[in-house]
Amino acid sequence: MRIVREIEIEGKEAVALFDSGSFHTYVVKGLFHDVPVHLISIAPYKVAIGGREIIVTESCIVRGKIEGLAFHTEATPIDSLGKIDGKPLDAIIGAITMEEWEIKLDPKSDALDLEGLRKREFVEY
Repeated sequence: MRIVREIEIEGKEAVALFDSGSFHTYVVKGLFHDVPVHLISIAPYKVAIGGREIIVTESCIVRGKIEGLAFHTEATPIDSLGKIDGKPLDAIIGAITMEEWEIKLDPKSDALDLEGLRKREFVEY
């Protein structure tokens, strides 16, 4: 399942694909300048995105807002993600981020269920 929404990442407007089929979150490098980017501590790995293969070597923590609700997440910085619905895609919000913030996709109504992000109460153990 996937839904496209305009969100905010590091204070900038961004077109994001919420994709339950994508495990990780990816953000176009042009959306952040002062965010520290770190080399991953494990061996690099390959990921297929939009018909091309990339080798993941870096990671960062980005801050954002979805409908005014703040979140942060680990993301893989990427040069470009192509287009969706004729617009440049700035981010893919993957399953890890959606699970962490309890964001659910409702494909019937093409909506995001943000109740978990709204209540900001999580049970860890």
